[in-house]
Amino acid sequence: MYLEWYLKEKTAYEKTLEETVVELLSEKQLHVTTAESCTGGLIAGTLVNAAGASAVLNEGYVTYSNEAKERLLGVSHETLETYGAVSEQTAKEMAKGAAKAANAEAALSATGIAGPGGGTEDKPVGLVYIGCYLNGKITVKECRFHGNRMENRVHTVETALEMLKEALLRE
Repeated sequence: MYLEWYLKEKTAYEKTLEETVVELLSEKQLHVTTAESCTGGLIAGTLVNAAGASAVLNEGYVTYSNEAKERLLGVSHETLETYGAVSEQTAKEMAKGAAKAANAEAALSATGIAGPGGGTEDKPVGLVYIGCYLNGKITVKECRFHGNRMENRVHTVETALEMLKEALLRE
């Protein structure tokens, strides 16, 4: 389904979002990494759709479990206990920790509930927190998507890449 959507949406004459982001990173000689939970590597996988991605993306982290978030990204146990894996605080620590671990100037993180199950009244299906780290500055966006599992993941990727694009343009 994603491949069909991707091929249908891209025209021969316009750049994709990932091509734009990779181009901006290259122009600024910056590196990016990803810290992904609910997207399961889809942000990194989307970035590598763009030619030249290997010059700006050295590594990414799929940290689906809390243990992996702590061990690989340095998310604090207290943050996970207090706020949960799906929280603004966790997304922020994921982005910062990934940038540090990968020695990258930019990082994108995503943590949320893709669905169809797993949601609660406080944290419904489609709730996603996306972190964007660029040169020491971190922004986190709370999103509430209303699609199926794959649609929620794709919307998360699009939003994350858009956040990074906007941050790079402001930089």
